[in-house]
Amino acid sequence: MNHSGLLTFSILLVGTSATLAKPPLSGGGTSIVISKFQADSRGLFSLPAPNLSLSRRDNFFIGDSFFRGAWVTAPATTAARDGLGPIFNTNSCQTCHIKDGRGHPPDAGEEMISTLVRISVPDPEGTESEDLVHSGVTPHPIYGDQIQNRAVLGYAPEASVTYTWEELPGRFSDGQTFSLRRPRLVVKDPGYGAFGDKTRFSPRVAPTMIGVGLLDAIRAADLEGLADPDDRDGDGISGRLNQVWDVAKGAVAPGRFGWKAEQPNVRQQVAAAFLGDIGITTPMFPEMFLTDPLKSLRELPDGGRPEVGDKILDFVTFYSKTLAVPAQRSHDNPAVVAGRGHFLEARCHTCHVETFTTGEDAAFPELSGQEIHPYTDLLLHDLGEGLADNRPVHSADGREWRTAPLWGIGLAALVNQNPNFLHDGRARTLEEAILWHGGEAEASRNAYERMSPEERRRLITFLDSL
Repeated sequence: MNHSGLLTFSILLVGTSATLAKPPLSGGGTSIVISKFQADSRGLFSLPAPNLSLSRRDNFFIGDSFFRGAWVTAPATTAARDGLGPIFNTNSCQTCHIKDGRGHPPDAGEEMISTLVRISVPDPEGTESEDLVHSGVTPHPIYGDQIQNRAVLGYAPEASVTYTWEELPGRFSDGQTFSLRRPRLVVKDPGYGAFGDKTRFSPRVAPTMIGVGLLDAIRAADLEGLADPDDRDGDGISGRLNQVWDVAKGAVAPGRFGWKAEQPNVRQQVAAAFLGDIGITTPMFPEMFLTDPLKSLRELPDGGRPEVGDKILDFVTFYSKTLAVPAQRSHDNPAVVAGRGHFLEARCHTCHVETFTTGEDAAFPELSGQEIHPYTDLLLHDLGEGLADNRPVHSADGREWRTAPLWGIGLAALVNQNPNFLHDGRARTLEEAILWHGGEAEASRNAYERMSPEERRRLITFLDSL
């Protein structure tokens, strides 16, 4: 489908005239400025960057077709789209990244659709296995590093995975009450053997896609300059880069993508999702993880070796990297201006860093030299025991998470209709997400709790404008 048909409201592209002062262009030249909302505007996160040339837009739409399209089991007449499974979580990228936005956590007892579960086992003390170096974890001896809760017809999935929810009451300093919810993971019906009591589980909701190419283009030196692993400045914030395995380079590199920054670049993130989520092999990850207990799956037909070649992988990577970023809205609204002040007073900007200028990338001139406002430092931070999954990945420990970008966050309800926040989707509102922050962010959360109701409303209004 042509993306221009998805939206019936007016969009002012960068470089066109406008009667109002330009709002902050969150994605630099990749930004779209939205002038009017209408009820059918869920395609906001699925538009091409306006600074793409017409010929480059062809690459975007080809990549879009593979991102949206459903993969099928092999053999099939659609040879370019077969190879699903044999075990998998979903049959398309879009099923998890709904409208290129967030996935949904499951309702109580509902099977996961756009949420998945990472798993691992503790690394034997004193060992440096190849698995640990390359994937950042010691995979489960049967099920690897991710539970695939679906399988091709006639075969068992690895397990059934659902949530139950627990409500936790709380109270602001002014006496106003609130309630947070915490998910409890329910893993049952293992298809190929018991998980064992040492298995570490971590549910993850699919994140928003916009802006990932710009985050990829931030200079590593700029991120390293923000890192303060020993908190030498004494401000209580000790962010650090995850150090992960770059498959293409065959070396360790800074992590940027994933909830624990476990992937170094967009291309590897795409290839890892093809393999882990859809069961599709690529030149980067040419083999499925099928242990002896899963050997019955090894002889099933595949979609080729690999099932997706470099050309399709490059198209999907191109699409992912060149999605437009909505500009901030209502930036001059007094409530937004005041809310930004509260954001700064609470020191939220210490981790949610507002501004970067991207580096140069000859392959993506549209992303090069752009002043952007993602509100992230891409660093790992200890967010406290309340959010801990107790599952280390590479150099990230069980309490650390990458700072989530905030651009576009106020459009989550519009794009996804059922907004949720944080790594497992527990927060139903931005306020709940703030109230879950602990560890290095505890002082900022406490500052929010001490605010008056009006101050809290203004801070949320500012976040809604991003």
